Amino acid sequence: MRPTVMFSLNDSMRFYLFSEPTDMRKSFFTLSGLVQNKMGRDLVTGDVYIFINRDRNRIKLLHMEPGGLVIYSKILDIGRMSFPKDIDISQMVNLIEWSDLVCMVEGIVENPGQRLRRLRALKPLVQPSLFFEEKRP
Repeated sequence: MRPTVMFSLNDSMRFYLFSEPTDMRKSFFTLSGLVQNKMGRDLVTGDVYIFINRDRNRIKLLHMEPGGLVIYSKILDIGRMSFPKDIDISQMVNLIEWSDLVCMVEGIVENPGQRLRRLRALKPLVQPSLFFEEKRP
């Protein structure tokens, strides 16, 4: 028997982005209602459903795993999440790739000249000496 892995998302899953702003006070049952009633999807498929608030500084992912529902949640200290460039915001539900989700959550944009404000704020915190040992004579 293969062990069940908890808290795992990967590129073999399908990710559905709900493009309408979502009240982040919603939790398991109300987000499940959005999945079924607004998105027309079924939670038991194992797909991951992505919800973002109006300010785009909070994100929740709803996922059915063996044993029950899981919510992954992130609140940004600064800045906003950007939607993947290929999606149609006028559609209520968009299927996105794993890589698009990672880029949204981590603030990665394709054009390095357009670094997100929250990443610019982190730049002074990263010092090369933290990552490389200095050679001493």
